[in-house]
Amino acid sequence: MKGVLLVNLGSPDSPTPKDVKPYLDEFLMDERVIDAPKWLRTLLVRGIILQTRPKKSAKAYAKIWWEEGSPLIVISERFTQKLRTKTELPVALGMRYGSMSIKGALNELAEQGVDDVLLVPLYPHYAMSSYETVVVKVLEEQQKGYPKMKVTTLPAFYNHPDYIRALSESIKEGLEGFDYDHILFSYHGIPERHIRKSDPTRFHCKIDGSCCNINSVAHHTCYRHQVYHTTELVKAELGLADDKVSSSFQSRLAGDPWLKPYTDYEFERLAKEEGVKNLAVITPAFVSDCLETLEEIAMEGKEEFQEAGGEEYKHIPCLNDNEGWVTVMGQWIHDWETQSVLPS
Repeated sequence: MKGVLLVNLGSPDSPTPKDVKPYLDEFLMDERVIDAPKWLRTLLVRGIILQTRPKKSAKAYAKIWWEEGSPLIVISERFTQKLRTKTELPVALGMRYGSMSIKGALNELAEQGVDDVLLVPLYPHYAMSSYETVVVKVLEEQQKGYPKMKVTTLPAFYNHPDYIRALSESIKEGLEGFDYDHILFSYHGIPERHIRKSDPTRFHCKIDGSCCNINSVAHHTCYRHQVYHTTELVKAELGLADDKVSSSFQSRLAGDPWLKPYTDYEFERLAKEEGVKNLAVITPAFVSDCLETLEEIAMEGKEEFQEAGGEEYKHIPCLNDNEGWVTVMGQWIHDWETQSVLPS
């Protein structure tokens, strides 16, 4: 029997240091997030970061927490419920980190007789710290607890026409009534070394501004290429002028170089150097709004832009449980169920 497993990032159980600490520990101790040797990762995370970060993160979570709970969890659950109306297959929701575990979601499917699973990492782009770690964790849990269960993984869908249309329509709706000077596509940041580590050729990715435009098998796992390609496809779909759109990368840790340009630097540059007064920001690395989009971009980003001289600032929500997006996912599941065809 076939079934569907949706997996998103996850969230602490509450916006308190007590619940944020174990969540951050699981997240940051993931070798695909902080890809240092375990001894060094343990020293950094448990010896330094977790001594102060939980209190700071808890305050950030408290700013965006909904009455129903974590926005990412609530939105993911709403999306799951709507998706269940588009398919007769069992659909379970798990999180890579936190108490809503992947193991629990697999068990939910197994109890319904599912032995053939479509795994849907809820990330449009391939990165070792998001898409890849979900796939690895699901296969790990499947092999340990459900060895006879077959798992097929939905490919990264960053360039699929259905996804681009749904994303573009969502952006178009978000821009209604807003007289923007510029649209910034702000993507989740990752260390430059992750790009090189994900390159199967071991030589293509140079992060020099040109390799992303040279066709290569490396693009299948190149986060940088994929996010820039998403921006270009949306620009074409909406007919946006080149000089009205740019891309940047948010959320970085000190130390090693991360993908540039940095979003916070772009807020200042666009306002001070480009004279942008009205800025719209979209965060397509996520399909569900979360701490990073709701606090770092929607709140802190607005402050940074306006302090630099900008005036009007609009954060356009992620796809969330947008009906068009639900319909797209429902069609992909139907194609897999009836024809064993995956979007490509």
